[in-house]
Amino acid sequence: MNKAMITMNKSLLSAISVIVIFICNSFGTAVAAEQQAVKQHPSLVITAQDVVDMRSEIARDGRFKKEFQDKKSQLDSKLALPKQVPVPRDSGGGFTHEVHKNNAQSMYDAAIIYQLTGEAKYANYVRDMLFLYADMYPGLPLHPQRKTDSVISAGKLFWQNLNESVWLVYVIQAYDAILPALTTSERKTIETGILRPVALFLSEGSPHTFNTIHNHATWATCAVGMTGYVLNEPQWVEQALYGSDKSGKGGFLRQLDELFSPQGYYNEGPYYQRYALLPFVTFAKAIAVNEPQRNIFSYRDGIVLKAVNTTIQLSYNNLFLPINDAIKDKGLNTIELVNGVAIAYSVTKDTGLLSIAKQQDKVILTGDGLRIAQALDQHLEQPYPFTSMVFQDGAKGDEGGLVVMREKDQALVFKATAQGMGHGHFDKLNWLFYDKGAEIISDYGSARFLNVEAKFGGRYLPENDTYASQTIAHNTLVVDETSHFNGDTSIGNENHPDLLYFANKDGLKISAARVDNAYSDVEFVRTMAQIHHKQLAHPVVLDVLTVHSNNVHQLDLPLHYKGHLMDTNVALDTATQRLAPLGKKNGYEHLWLKATAKAAMPVSQITWLHDNGRFYSLSTISRADMKILFTQIGANDPLFNLRTENAFILRIPSAKQAAFVSVLEPHGEYNPVSELTFTANSQVKNITHQQVGDIDQVSLEFINGPKLLLLLNNAKAFDEKKLNKVKIGGKQYSFRGRFHLIDLTDN
Repeated sequence: MNKAMITMNKSLLSAISVIVIFICNSFGTAVAAEQQAVKQHPSLVITAQDVVDMRSEIARDGRFKKEFQDKKSQLDSKLALPKQVPVPRDSGGGFTHEVHKNNAQSMYDAAIIYQLTGEAKYANYVRDMLFLYADMYPGLPLHPQRKTDSVISAGKLFWQNLNESVWLVYVIQAYDAILPALTTSERKTIETGILRPVALFLSEGSPHTFNTIHNHATWATCAVGMTGYVLNEPQWVEQALYGSDKSGKGGFLRQLDELFSPQGYYNEGPYYQRYALLPFVTFAKAIAVNEPQRNIFSYRDGIVLKAVNTTIQLSYNNLFLPINDAIKDKGLNTIELVNGVAIAYSVTKDTGLLSIAKQQDKVILTGDGLRIAQALDQHLEQPYPFTSMVFQDGAKGDEGGLVVMREKDQALVFKATAQGMGHGHFDKLNWLFYDKGAEIISDYGSARFLNVEAKFGGRYLPENDTYASQTIAHNTLVVDETSHFNGDTSIGNENHPDLLYFANKDGLKISAARVDNAYSDVEFVRTMAQIHHKQLAHPVVLDVLTVHSNNVHQLDLPLHYKGHLMDTNVALDTATQRLAPLGKKNGYEHLWLKATAKAAMPVSQITWLHDNGRFYSLSTISRADMKILFTQIGANDPLFNLRTENAFILRIPSAKQAAFVSVLEPHGEYNPVSELTFTANSQVKNITHQQVGDIDQVSLEFINGPKLLLLLNNAKAFDEKKLNKVKIGGKQYSFRGRFHLIDLTDN
């Protein structure tokens, strides 16, 4: 080989080496870039390490793999359909509303499946859908169905900006998960066309919503804050945490400070606590992933985690307690609490939460969902400790509270809470009762068919204002057929009951509260007690409500019950030919007056049978002028918006002072299959009450059962060290504190 040939070969080898080195370096750079992308994205609720763990888990049989297979199968069916991104025109429940809502969920699901499988078709689905939104969104005006032509709460994709926030919460997580599959140009198109415009609309374009202390703002700050993390906009994160001006007067942290009591009770009640829980736990998890130094799950003594547990506690038989504007079908299996339980378990490893997750029977495809699934596969769950307690209301825990008393399969709920903002009802010292898996003494909840367009666009019905939120729709005192605070929410928000005490000891769970601001010159105090005794087949409920005023008033005390009326010891004058509304306003106009009766002396008794096969009787101390009105919902309801439910009202036509003292008694059984009926009649033999000074004396006597004396001190000027002394039947009794239960059975 000549020298020229050797030189040429060396040059060729050198060139080849350069090419090889260039290719290797380029490949290494690409791999490094991809590894960095995988490391950084996803980086919100799901992390890169979660993806590694989840991919490993779907290779073996178990709950997580099954959920993955089910979700993938459902998603594959959706991907075969044409994409729809219609111009918004419909309100909640309408076609365009549902399409955009479902698109967000489908994009989220597809992004997760992309991360778990690596199949490009799932990332491409999200990308192409976002291209369509990026093409449409910048030119959208405010939604044509926005509420009362308001620009404050209006959205563009949806009739209210709340739904826009929810949409972005799902979509930004989807985008975060497919980022590794996108080119720089594709990212720019999506970010400038849809993600940034929506985030800016929810923050700068909707400052009233964004900075308020309300669940709508929680969703908005969650959406904008997570978008800030993904798009590397730290100022957006700061605004989400501290408000638009970053002063701390608004924002996510201020919401955590003001919307929850120190125990984690949410001001609007369990139904909206459930709804707000998802953005709270989702954004908290994103903060923990991106800025662990903030220790968000320790903020305010772990308020996010407390909120999850309180949401669970405020339920019975898997359904949330339906106070305020609640839809009664919502329960522990809602997706908001599924996410909340998963995230809380990941943080705390509380095995009691696993029993709730097992009841939910849902697994989410996240790292937190994976840890739940693995723990359940290992049967690590322990019973969740439902308990009797008071859930204090107000940011400082000093605005009353919701009392829940549990006994066997019973739950007694005493509502001595604050108003609950715009979703609150005018029902100070209302109560509910559950037994044998069912609602016995009921709360109407809200008048709404959520997302049913035919029913007022799925929004709250007009009857929510005219009936469901009015005092007569609840089980508490109504004065002169007028609702508490005259039905004015702003006044209600400025006032709250005085929760006097809650106690649980010696077979007695008891609580009392005072209201002196619902009516200008009326004060009423209510004591609710759940009494267990070895000679009683079931615990009974004692209700003592005393009323004081300087003027004469009509006093109504309704009881809304579930079941079929069986028996009563009063003579009914029943309207059999024609019905008339009970009144003209404040909810009375929606009640048919079906029967009236004069109270039976000395005790009136009404018995009904519930579908759970148990009888229930209310025994009430009567007075000569007391009437009992039997009502049914349905009057002045031309569009049949209200449910048909029954109640009876204890009415004292004219009084300055009064006491309503009643016992609710579960008893007996009815089994139509075996044709078995026993103890269908009340076992209450007698009830007496008298008030001497500051002390209420209530005696209960049962047929072939116990005889009990309960002494109550609900005085305003209360001294817990003072020895209270009373003389009854020639016998002296003394006690310290608010109450004393005496068993006189063997005397």
